[in-house]
Amino acid sequence: MGGNMSHLQDSDESSHGHESRIVALHSKGQWNTHFAAFKDSNKLMVIDFTATWCGPCRAMEPILRDYADKFTDVEFVQLDVDELPDVAREFGVQAMPSFVFMKKGEVVDKIVGARKDELQKKIEKHRIS
Repeated sequence: MGGNMSHLQDSDESSHGHESRIVALHSKGQWNTHFAAFKDSNKLMVIDFTATWCGPCRAMEPILRDYADKFTDVEFVQLDVDELPDVAREFGVQAMPSFVFMKKGEVVDKIVGARKDELQKKIEKHRIS
């Protein structure tokens, strides 16, 4: 048993033996523990607020996996707004997908919508700043 923390699975995982670097958190306790571990870190954390019923969110998943593989110095976290509505409210999330960029426990940027080019630019900007 244990926690419900998981990693997103690539559809071709069996052929490549590849597990996504995106950490999916499924409870408030997991989020609190993960956030506490990173709140003093200068490492960029990108939080993907998603929902299973959200088409644009599903379209962004392979892109986010690619970015997680490319930017190994960035922590990628996925939260389902239906599982963690209180966390989504804390960050003012009202539309999905929403991406929140955090460093040292503070929000440094935000993107609303499936905007992959802007997502990459902001990851590149904030991972080194």
